[in-house]
Amino acid sequence: MTTYEDRLTEILEPAIEAAGFEPVRIRMTGSREKTLQVMAERPDGTMSAEDCAALSRALSEVLEEKDPIEDPYTLEVSSPGIDRPLTRLKDFERWDGFAAKIELTQAVENQKRFRGYVAGVEDDNVLFDIEGEDETALIPFELIAAAKLLMTDELITESLRRSKAALKEGDAEWEPNRDGPRTNKI
Repeated sequence: MTTYEDRLTEILEPAIEAAGFEPVRIRMTGSREKTLQVMAERPDGTMSAEDCAALSRALSEVLEEKDPIEDPYTLEVSSPGIDRPLTRLKDFERWDGFAAKIELTQAVENQKRFRGYVAGVEDDNVLFDIEGEDETALIPFELIAAAKLLMTDELITESLRRSKAALKEGDAEWEPNRDGPRTNKI
């Protein structure tokens, strides 16, 4: 994350949490036409289109008041989607056993990118079963530049199961977006 994105996170994270959501990722993309991407979810991992719209309105107020972005930009609020990024230790705990890819900030044995299965968390380390390796790797969380779940039948099945469970617990009218993250662009 850049210093600029750190500043945006510092401004937006409290507003995201005050609205009842957890930030997953905040980043600015584009050079000519900038987009502020805010990915968030409820504590149970759900996020409806209505949630995206409500969070977008809340963040627009904060951005208008603080005015941290000089250039014109588009605010994009979305859910993480099924093949979500793994940005927090709790994401690796929540998705233990599922296929993922991880990119490190530095090479380990001349390699920065790995595919395999999330195997949980131990202290501040991610446990990862790398394809082709017999032993589980212990990866310090701070060395992970990017990580993402891989779209598999098992992931789709589990995502549907979790969304149905959230509905039974009374979490609004949420249903997964099978085509990717839900987005509300302003």
